[in-house]
Amino acid sequence: MSIRFNTTTLDKIEKLIEEAGYILRYERGTFQSGYCILESKKVVVLNKFLQTEGRINTLIDLLPNLNSILPDHLSPESRKMYYELVGKAA
Repeated sequence: MSIRFNTTTLDKIEKLIEEAGYILRYERGTFQSGYCILESKKVVVLNKFLQTEGRINTLIDLLPNLNSILPDHLSPESRKMYYELVGKAA
């Protein structure tokens, strides 16, 4: 899969994370990796100053770290994207 770094792709990845039960927030902060996971509260905080490409790359890097994502509970479109992105990240 060739990833396009546009807002449509970003919207799809954000939807996938929200379907998995996570709250996605964009905030200021000093994030070494561009994100912070509050696993107990299922909140993902991304650096709000990242551009679209940076947000997409950060979310792709982040997906394998979200242990509570159950692909069977995702919509078919989100499930397909999840497997493509996690397979790419692995």
